[in-house]
Amino acid sequence: MGIKAAYMVPHPPLIVPAVGRGGEKKILETTKAYERVGQEIAKIAPDTIVITSPHSIMYADYFHISPGIGATGDFSRFGAPEVSFNEKYDKEFVVVLESLLYSEDFPGGTQGERDKELDHGTMVPLYFIRKYYQGGKIIRIGLSGLPMSDHYKLGTYIKQVAEDLGRNTVIVASGDLSHKLKDNGPYGFAPEGPVYDEKIMQAAAKADFGGMLEFNEDFLDKAAECGHRSFCIMAGCFDGVDVKSEVLSHQDVTGVGYGIAIFEPGEKNDDRCFLKALADKVKASDSSPYVRLARATIEKFVKTHKRLRFPEDLPQGLAEELPEEATKDRAGAFVSVHKNGMLRGCIGTISPVQDSIAEEIISNAISAVSRDPRFDKVRENELDLLEINVDILGKPEYIDGPQYLDVKRYGVIVSCGSRRGLLLPDLEGVDTVADQIDIAMRKGGITPDDNYRLQRFEVVRYK
Repeated sequence: MGIKAAYMVPHPPLIVPAVGRGGEKKILETTKAYERVGQEIAKIAPDTIVITSPHSIMYADYFHISPGIGATGDFSRFGAPEVSFNEKYDKEFVVVLESLLYSEDFPGGTQGERDKELDHGTMVPLYFIRKYYQGGKIIRIGLSGLPMSDHYKLGTYIKQVAEDLGRNTVIVASGDLSHKLKDNGPYGFAPEGPVYDEKIMQAAAKADFGGMLEFNEDFLDKAAECGHRSFCIMAGCFDGVDVKSEVLSHQDVTGVGYGIAIFEPGEKNDDRCFLKALADKVKASDSSPYVRLARATIEKFVKTHKRLRFPEDLPQGLAEELPEEATKDRAGAFVSVHKNGMLRGCIGTISPVQDSIAEEIISNAISAVSRDPRFDKVRENELDLLEINVDILGKPEYIDGPQYLDVKRYGVIVSCGSRRGLLLPDLEGVDTVADQIDIAMRKGGITPDDNYRLQRFEVVRYK
């Protein structure tokens, strides 16, 4: 009992003959592979079919699980209302899963239902499944804007519930690959497109689920994929076990990548606990005493809601490793917290407000995980995956124009009266001085028509 198999599948409505009207012949290889998926699921005869879809309800910071006893849907949006579905949800599974997520303080559940109708990311897989198998209730889960590691973690919870309930369960990870594979495609071409398709299909062939977690967010955005988070949920459903994988097809004839693969669980294997491996890697990267000070501060505050006392509460040996200026000098400092490559919080001071650099770091580390208005407070179950940077700022100096900036070397402060926006140097995705100034202006509520001034500052970054 538990997860019996998983399937990585695309969702082009074109593949449904009533929609494609002959156009589906262009992706015949994908159709044949999809038929195989339907037949394999029929052999398993699962009690529960979990479908993760990019086109279900999606929130930036929450995983939506469709509530209720069931839902209907059809392809009327695509000119084929006669192709319809009336599906029952596995309500008990949903209740138990939602309760588990709540107990783990994990951001997911059935709240926020906006559209009860089945989406095409769910119905395209169901079209092939229901050709061969009419049994089994479904669960429909949307993706989120949260890091890949959270999607993987959700998969581990799905696995746990399937095992606890004794459900024979299959996972259907619905998602197209890159949408930018050809100049004549509907979304044009980007060089990252074919690179993504090649990398994700290699990962599928090897069941390299740890590698799936390490795809760069900026790269994914440029590749314009829609299924990677869906695949990461699927990957989490196999945490800690060997996986047999088989790639059935990969096509890109329409300018959009369609990949189909089958995954089956094997024996227990602790070397395939990829969240643990990622957490170990994150901790091992803390080479700077300043970063370890920030981490100690964050862990104490998140776990106990108390401020770290300096130096009494320092981990053993850290006080001796901190440089002399940590207690003798004052400077502005920023503490940046990322999770699986995505920003999770960042707070800092341009000029010092504490008595020492160490106290500046402690104060801003607490603020970064609890007072950044862009994010919810960091939860205790996130601590192991937090990547922390500490930036110590040099004294800002006024400059006469953008020509005195270097996006890699200098941070920028744009000020107009009491309004002020700051951006640190050498940030991923900020490649030009113009971009740097524009972002800083927007952060400060400053427009190009305002009479603003520029300052630059250097930074020593500790990782």
